Amino acid sequence: MRIIIRNMTKVDEYYVGTCTHVNENNIEREKSAPRRISWLRSMEKYGLRVKVALVDNIHAGFLYIMPIEINPWQIQGRELMVFPCLVSHSKFSKNGIGKKLVKTAEEETKRQDRKGIATIGYFWDFWFMPAEYFLKLGFKVAEKRGEEAILWKQFDQNAEPPHFREENYNFKPIRGKIVIDLFWNRFCLTSDVEAQRVREVGSEYGNDVILNEFSAVDQKFYSNMVLSEESMLMVK
Repeated sequence: MRIIIRNMTKVDEYYVGTCTHVNENNIEREKSAPRRISWLRSMEKYGLRVKVALVDNIHAGFLYIMPIEINPWQIQGRELMVFPCLVSHSKFSKNGIGKKLVKTAEEETKRQDRKGIATIGYFWDFWFMPAEYFLKLGFKVAEKRGEEAILWKQFDQNAEPPHFREENYNFKPIRGKIVIDLFWNRFCLTSDVEAQRVREVGSEYGNDVILNEFSAVDQKFYSNMVLSEESMLMVK
């Protein structure tokens, strides 16, 4: 069995763009994929990287990593790298794919002269980003709220621990109108697909609907109006 981890190539784009949902004939995902790849590629000049795992030349998982200053997640800090999402196929379990992806992300962090690496994990029984897994890889809890926790590894003694962004959002209704405040990001397939659904449904009601879009990849906006993860797509 030959396992390699590489930066995303042209060959990997469809796999990453559909978030592993290749050839499923899902129109929404198929349309979202090029939008997402375009954004991911545009952010490479700022330090974003996509690490892709292959087992015997078959896609087995991937991981996004980016400077904390440009990440669209609810984590804030400085001089760190963040990986908001890690995917490892269950059919390749017990082969250390996730561990190798994290190790590659740590190497990228050091390559970019960052002082540490962080992610958001969850103390739950669901498969997505389980905190206990990252604790076993040497990560420590920087901050915790409920089941959600910021986990990090410090590579420099002067590194400052990351923290959750503070929520600062107030809905403003307009009499006689349906107001939709749409918070979304192009980074996540689910967010991009659901945002497009909201646009399409809202358009069916014409002038009765006021749609306000707020992109979480706009860091100036995100710093001033922050939502919890549960509120990243909010319809009022």
